[in-house]
Amino acid sequence: MVIVNIEDYFIPDVGYQINIVPKYLAMFGHKTYIVTSKPEGIVKAAGSFFGADNIEQRDAEYTKATGVQIIRVDLPIKKLIANRVIHGRQLFKAVEALSPDIVFVHGNDTFTGMSYISKAKKLPYALITDSHMLEMATTNKFSKLFRKFYKLFITPKIIKNNITVIRTQDDNYVNKHLGIPLSQAPWISYGSDSLLFYPDEQVKSKFRQENNIGENDFVVVYTGKLDEAKGGKLLAEAFLKKFDSDRNVVLVVVGNTVGEYGKEVEELFSSSENRIIRFPTQKYPDLPKFYQAADLSVFAKQCSLSFYDAQSCGLPVLSEDNNINVDRCSHQNGLNFKSGSVQDFRAKIQSLLSMPRDEYNCMKQNSYNFIKENYDYEKKAREYEMYIQKAFDEFKKRRNK
Repeated sequence: MVIVNIEDYFIPDVGYQINIVPKYLAMFGHKTYIVTSKPEGIVKAAGSFFGADNIEQRDAEYTKATGVQIIRVDLPIKKLIANRVIHGRQLFKAVEALSPDIVFVHGNDTFTGMSYISKAKKLPYALITDSHMLEMATTNKFSKLFRKFYKLFITPKIIKNNITVIRTQDDNYVNKHLGIPLSQAPWISYGSDSLLFYPDEQVKSKFRQENNIGENDFVVVYTGKLDEAKGGKLLAEAFLKKFDSDRNVVLVVVGNTVGEYGKEVEELFSSSENRIIRFPTQKYPDLPKFYQAADLSVFAKQCSLSFYDAQSCGLPVLSEDNNINVDRCSHQNGLNFKSGSVQDFRAKIQSLLSMPRDEYNCMKQNSYNFIKENYDYEKKAREYEMYIQKAFDEFKKRRNK
């Protein structure tokens, strides 16, 4: 099957769903493409966090590693509104030139997604899409107006043409706010690429030796942005004072700071009584060693897809107590702290630090098993393949009537 994935902006060396699912679809034998915008789209939509330097080389490395071809639209994005990319006709022409059996538009609520949904009846190929939206993430001041527009003009076409909108989170946003029947919105969770992320004692030992970390040290790893939304200061404040233990606590931070807020985070880090080792933002394939070398992974605010990668490496996770994180850590594979509370954040770290080794090792094994049994991306990709095949079969039946 020829599968064309459409993503408004694609960054080849990060760990998003769009980077991983096409890789596995290609492994399963499908001819797989990603059609996306020129590098300007990355800069406009993703800001300076990822950058677009050497994008052609990075695309080539991704294609060599995965077999997935990346097609960047000849002209840059036409416009950007509310972080949504408006493409010109070039996008549609690029897709048509690939003669797809099915087009997978990532983001049912993007302008690209809505454009394809609106044209679904006339398309010469099958169509499937997905939703990455959570109710807690809808902070745009025009969100209510947008929902009304979508429910009035787009949802009827989704229902009429029986378009599947895969939910990437176990959240009923698309049903509650967009009116899409849950029968057309199956849930396929995020996961971890176990070909990259797995426990490795040799990597652990090497990393610790290279960074002068003792075998008995309790290593806590944080990966991601250090901005206000992700709780950069909360993280730094939690590690200001020494912990009550005969083991040294070492915080490994993988990520960059920016602006005035970033300066405050850096000042707190520099004042810490615990050892803090800093690394800049890493490419996705270079991240496993940081989890493999650690004893605990922490997330100060919100949810993070890195949860799955950390757990796939056998790491318990400590995160704030929002509903998604509480569910994720409810399998004796981690803990939650009271949202925004430095005191409770520290208390939970202290409790894990003081936990008997056998009990902690059991939690580590639970973390690994939780991902391997439920969230291995190879299994998740098979679920995607099933719905893609189903959409293609239904399209063929309609066309042959």
